[in-house]
Amino acid sequence: WEGRTGRNDTVLVFFLFTVLFIDCIQQCEARGCCWSPLDERNVPWCFFSTNHGYTVESVDQSNPNATLRRMPSPSLFGADIEELALQAEMQTPKRLHFKVKVNRQRFEVPHEHIRGLNAQPSSPISDTMEITHKPFGITVRRRENKKVLFDTTMAPLVFADQYLQISAKLPSHNIYGLGEHVHQNFRHDTNWRTWPLFTRDAFPNGGTHNLYGHYPFFLCLEDESGKSFGVFLLNSNAMEVTLQPAPAVTYRTIGGVLDFYILFGDTPEQVVQEFLELIGRPVIPAYWSLGFQLSRWDYGSLSEVKKTVERNRAVQIPYDIQYTDIDYMEDKKDFTYDKVKFAELPQFYDYLHEKGQRYILILRVGNTPYEAYDRGTAKNAWIYGCKHISYSLPLPQVWPGETVFPDYTSQACIDWWVDEYEKFSREIKHDALWIDMNEVANFKKGSVKGCSDNNLNYPPYTPSVLDGVMYSKTLCMDAKHAWGTHYDVHSLYGYSMRVFGENRTLLLTRSSFPGVGKYSGHWLGDNAANWNDIKWAIPGMLEFSLFGVPYIGADICGFFDDSDEDLCRRWMQVGAFYPFSRNHNAQGYRPQDPAWYGAESTLVKSSKHYLTIRYTLLPYLYTLFYKAHTTGETVVRPVMHEFYSDSATWAVDRQFLWGKALLITPVLDPGTETVRAYVPDAVWYDYETVRKFVNMHIPGDKLGLHIRGGAVLPTQQPAVTTTYSRTNPMGLIVALDDNSQATGELFWDDGDTRGIVYLLGMLSLTATRTGYTDPNNLKFDDVTILGVQLAPTKVIVTHVATGNTMNVSNVLILRGLSMTLGESYTVQWNQDAAEFQRIDCHPEDNADEAKCKARGCNWEPTSLEKVPWCFYPKDYGYIYSNLVESPQGFTLDLNRNKKHRSIDRAGSPDIDKLRVQVFYHTGDMLQFKIWDPTTERYEVPVPLNVPPTPETDESKRTYEVKLTNNPFGIQVFRKSTGTKIWDSSLPGFTFSDMFIQVSTRLSSDYVYGFGETEHPTYRHSLNYHTWGMFAKDQPPGYKLNCYGVHPFYMGLENTADAHGVLLLNSNAMDVTFLPTPMVVQEYTALIGRPVLPAYWSLGFQLCRYGYANDSEIKNLYADMKAAGIPYDVQYADIDYMERQLDFVLDSEFQGLPALVDTMRGEGMRFIFILDPAISGNETEPYPAFTNGVAQDVFIKWPQNISDDIVWGKVSFLLLNLSENIRYDTQTSFLYRSYTAFPDFFRTSTANWWLKEIKDLYAKLKFDGIWIDMNEPASFVHGTVGGQCLGDQLLEFPSYMPPLESKHMGLKHKTLCMNSEQILPDGKRVRHYDVHNLYGWSHTKPTYDALLEVTKKRGIVVTRSTYPSSGKWAGHWLGDNAASWDQLYKSIIGMMEFSLFGISYTGADICGFFNPSEYELCLRWMQLGAFYPYSRNHNGIGNPRQDPVAWNSTFASISKDVLNIRYTLLPYLYTLMYEAHTKGSTVVRPLLHEFVTDRNTWEIHNQFLWGPALLISPALDKGVTSVRGYVPRDRWYDYHTGNQTPAEHWVDMPTPLNHINLHIRGGYILPWQKPELNTKLSGGEHVLLFGSRYRNYGRASADPLHDHGKSILHNTPPLKERGGIM
Repeated sequence: WEGRTGRNDTVLVFFLFTVLFIDCIQQCEARGCCWSPLDERNVPWCFFSTNHGYTVESVDQSNPNATLRRMPSPSLFGADIEELALQAEMQTPKRLHFKVKVNRQRFEVPHEHIRGLNAQPSSPISDTMEITHKPFGITVRRRENKKVLFDTTMAPLVFADQYLQISAKLPSHNIYGLGEHVHQNFRHDTNWRTWPLFTRDAFPNGGTHNLYGHYPFFLCLEDESGKSFGVFLLNSNAMEVTLQPAPAVTYRTIGGVLDFYILFGDTPEQVVQEFLELIGRPVIPAYWSLGFQLSRWDYGSLSEVKKTVERNRAVQIPYDIQYTDIDYMEDKKDFTYDKVKFAELPQFYDYLHEKGQRYILILRVGNTPYEAYDRGTAKNAWIYGCKHISYSLPLPQVWPGETVFPDYTSQACIDWWVDEYEKFSREIKHDALWIDMNEVANFKKGSVKGCSDNNLNYPPYTPSVLDGVMYSKTLCMDAKHAWGTHYDVHSLYGYSMRVFGENRTLLLTRSSFPGVGKYSGHWLGDNAANWNDIKWAIPGMLEFSLFGVPYIGADICGFFDDSDEDLCRRWMQVGAFYPFSRNHNAQGYRPQDPAWYGAESTLVKSSKHYLTIRYTLLPYLYTLFYKAHTTGETVVRPVMHEFYSDSATWAVDRQFLWGKALLITPVLDPGTETVRAYVPDAVWYDYETVRKFVNMHIPGDKLGLHIRGGAVLPTQQPAVTTTYSRTNPMGLIVALDDNSQATGELFWDDGDTRGIVYLLGMLSLTATRTGYTDPNNLKFDDVTILGVQLAPTKVIVTHVATGNTMNVSNVLILRGLSMTLGESYTVQWNQDAAEFQRIDCHPEDNADEAKCKARGCNWEPTSLEKVPWCFYPKDYGYIYSNLVESPQGFTLDLNRNKKHRSIDRAGSPDIDKLRVQVFYHTGDMLQFKIWDPTTERYEVPVPLNVPPTPETDESKRTYEVKLTNNPFGIQVFRKSTGTKIWDSSLPGFTFSDMFIQVSTRLSSDYVYGFGETEHPTYRHSLNYHTWGMFAKDQPPGYKLNCYGVHPFYMGLENTADAHGVLLLNSNAMDVTFLPTPMVVQEYTALIGRPVLPAYWSLGFQLCRYGYANDSEIKNLYADMKAAGIPYDVQYADIDYMERQLDFVLDSEFQGLPALVDTMRGEGMRFIFILDPAISGNETEPYPAFTNGVAQDVFIKWPQNISDDIVWGKVSFLLLNLSENIRYDTQTSFLYRSYTAFPDFFRTSTANWWLKEIKDLYAKLKFDGIWIDMNEPASFVHGTVGGQCLGDQLLEFPSYMPPLESKHMGLKHKTLCMNSEQILPDGKRVRHYDVHNLYGWSHTKPTYDALLEVTKKRGIVVTRSTYPSSGKWAGHWLGDNAASWDQLYKSIIGMMEFSLFGISYTGADICGFFNPSEYELCLRWMQLGAFYPYSRNHNGIGNPRQDPVAWNSTFASISKDVLNIRYTLLPYLYTLMYEAHTKGSTVVRPLLHEFVTDRNTWEIHNQFLWGPALLISPALDKGVTSVRGYVPRDRWYDYHTGNQTPAEHWVDMPTPLNHINLHIRGGYILPWQKPELNTKLSGGEHVLLFGSRYRNYGRASADPLHDHGKSILHNTPPLKERGGIM
């Protein structure tokens, strides 16, 4: 160990060893250990060498049992046991038990519940446990995936008479439990933290010392899958547990045996259930014990107790229980009362019961000489040898003198205790018992005479217990119990005090051990009135939920110290949601019961409010306790238990849940009204406002309280006590989830004895196990349903008269239902969608009643969010006449209904007469067109593939068309199902010169498409979302109109049929979805099938805006080759241009042509960028511009205004400016380059463009062209100087869609709308009409030029698109950002462009803007390897992000995933071919293949390549598991070949070097050996691999194999077909 340093790599080595802290070098080396000082003191300097431990001598493989022999090595503490026995068994499928013991009598915990369990093994233990022989160790694995969970081979076993040590490596740092201590956080810190376990009377003040209970149990959450396990060491001796960063755990105990139980669960909640099945499930407390409770130490007299009761009754605090502490006793002696100050105590029980309240008193352990003492002595009830132990304080009148302690492990003691308790109960009636000081606590160390000097009182090793002395504040360790010495049973003292009677009542204990929850509750001890303790109570409660003690809480407002109003108010708020809800404080401090703060205080009002809510929800809380009792579910629940797949919840411990459904978010800091809270991904409703949860501002009288969608909470009208509230009517709160569903349960009995009513249902009440009839004839009167969008028109309740209904802000309240508890009912309601069918008559901003009525529309405010207040009358629109039908379709005339005034937006009057024509194009496609027959209007010049003859045979048409009148509407029905897939019979159809509006009801809630805008989900939300569409240079952002325009959507009908709708209009527009739901192959047949890209263009591609020179590209290419990363295409962005001039090479890139030739010679390809803008005022010759002027290719003003070019995009400073010109003048617009925009509609422009590209190709070879900024984008608004000529209404139309920067007009960042363009037929049109077609018009001439110049297929990539752009080009999703949300949204974008007929698509891998981060970029490389267009590209000023820019690990992972892509390129190419010939999609949503499985209808974080490859990427930071959906079919893991379970959600392990891929059964995927580029792999054979279909045992494929680059004049046939039988 020479030469060790404190570097991290060395420390990591030490993490693999068990830690034993030794004081000095001599001790360490004397014990045969290794010594190596470090520069960090918390890392051990002394650690085990490899010659410690045991070896396995013999194994009985059937059990397995083994004999262990100690290896020769120095002893740590002496008395090492040379031979041990190992016993192990798989007791249940979820519970492994192994024990290391000695072959002689030795103390073991006499646990009454565990002893009674029977093993029920269902699988061989070898599936779970493996034994290592030398040195001995145990490895525990999860049976289903072989993941190692508990591995003791990391360090040697030590087993001496009074020192046992074992360590285990764990799979995760997510460790919870171990107790009892104050853990300031629920999740443990694993940085060498040591926690002692030994029951102790100590203050819970935030230190690491041992407290009242002894819980050697922890739970470990493995990962986002939720899979978890628990470890329980059944040992009651003093011990310490160390957690270290490996992560690992070390146990050191000083007695007993190593008796371990490993509990397996698929979720944390399941682990708790397994633990409680082992130790005993918790008791159901009496119903009244869930009420609020008041207590304090030293009221002084019974009259003061009554004053407290009366003042809290007076302010009507809900309040069930009053306590008396030890001050009620005579000289603090058990089974006595003070006959002076508490003279009327025998009557106090009746005093409380008269008002429906209960009484609880305290009993301590320990008695001084008096009658009860004498009887106990006679029965030999005491712990042997302890009569001389004394409690003494400076004030002798407070505590009794010498004290003895009962031995509850002795039957004689139990008999004495029961007898004394029954005697006392007859004298002082009470309802429940509170046991304190039973750790056992002593105010002396051992006894007044001290303790004997022996190895029990002074063991060889003392764990890090408080004070460092075993008998500190307790008994001497050699005291005798029936179960054994106090040394062994000390921590079992509280557990041994099990007392219970016939009825369920309340037993409250301070000291506890696993299994106590079967009989008792617990409070968190003697806390203090401070803001730390209010915080730390939540982790404490969560831990006791793990320990099986759900009846848990802290002393509200604090036990010690005075509680100020702010603290006590906040504590009363959160304490109202402690399962055990008691306000309790100590002697000598001012009162803190709520009423003491004043009847009008905010504290009283807030306390009443939240206690009223508590009492309202007591049926729900009581049901949670029933579930805890019967199944082991937790009551107070960590957020992590419900949302374990969300790693952000793993450390949440300032919030908690009641069960699954109620999230409590308290304020835990002084003087604040804002809480930084975490709200998991679910639908949440604010309990108090019953609105969907949005934000969390929490004023002084409030706390956060939210109901989870999908839950049904039983309620009851509250009262001031449960005695009264239990007679009140009951109710339900139904919180609907996203699918408008909710479920819930109710347990009901008399609250004291036994008998069950159990309700379960989904918006119905179904009574099961009805063994109890409530004497109060309880009924469910009110049902409150949250998340109902519409008011009901009718409510039906089976065999009960309909009650009243009320609907407020998405809340449906049904009153007076009178449904008898214990019977079954169904509640149904119908909804009227009237308000959600309103069509907005004033979509512009700032609507008011005057403006609305001026348009002849209705004005009616509504409480429904987003519903328009101004809406069209029901008959607003047009009336049809002159219907002429024919087999091909029909025509008709429309006349505006002049009953309503014309809105006449400025400059855009309504058109009174219109013509409609409907064409039956095919059996699956129809068209309807509406136009002004009297005025020629612009129509979109995009040719469509419309059949030359319509479908005249009505029987062959899949649709039927009907008309409605007044208002006019067209309805389209699917014949086979009767589904109405289009219904425009809604008011508001408007047709004016510059504003057209049409609305339609949708067939379902499932709508996809419309673009190009960033959508957060693939399926659209129909809650009044409006999406603007207008081509713009706009990076992706929520509701920001981006580069292309695609007015196409796909509607998925509830019958799983689908239809598509295209609005052929190229003007600026928007689409709005209303909450009332007011195909692809066919669509691409209409607009044109996607282009078939060259095979090489499916390879990986690299680009960067910011290459300084061609040497950077050269070096990158060399580095990629050296790393062996597949890579086909290198780009040059605008850096290669001189001053960003198209077709001009920069001086720093003069070597680029030669470099490109070299790369192409090695199989690489080169793509360069072209912008459409051409500089027009250069100071040096620029042929591209002068040639364009000569051929008149640039966009100009209308001839009647000016013959000048419309100048835009001011860019670089001009060259060779005179030195006499001032600098500020030089940098003005005057001396910057202006640009002209070619008008690509013109044939002359296409010819000019071809010549310029051909001339460049003569100097610089290329294989594809990338066209950018073709929205068209300009760096000025409209034109240079900003003043657009002509009609300003075109720039600022009377209706402005909700576009980005709409206040700047349509000209923002583009050309003036009055610019003139000329169509191929010579027709002159305004840019206003064709702006959205600019990129479309730019694409075909570019594609034609590429084919003409290179004589090969190549590829064009364009930024701006319109329907049919895919015939010539691919598309990337624009200038995205390096962020996690952009990663997942890229899948949505790709799937949408699949709908739009553009198969060759992808996003800039790792993000264009902003620096990328390592993990994000790596996950993006994995996802991007499955983009059809796979390019890594980033922006200027950001660090490199190509695969060789990071480290060798990044490069290696990138290489591996790209090798998978290159292996599968034949399959991808075949998909591209099928898209080109058949119109099918390449990137495919799951719903396209599994449309009958509604689970797939909303999935957008997974996708398919064609029908057969499922891609499930990691899309979130820090995840190592992906929860993916596997549809019903046979699926095989691509990496392992193993079959994957189908038709459910699967947790897929996804380490950083992995992406989840699954192949579908029944398909053959062609593949090829990957090489560095596709040219090198071109000589390889195309092979097939497939998987059998799940029913027929066969698979098939249609692989395409051609040259991959030839121009396809006629579609080639498939070269191969394959099948496997």
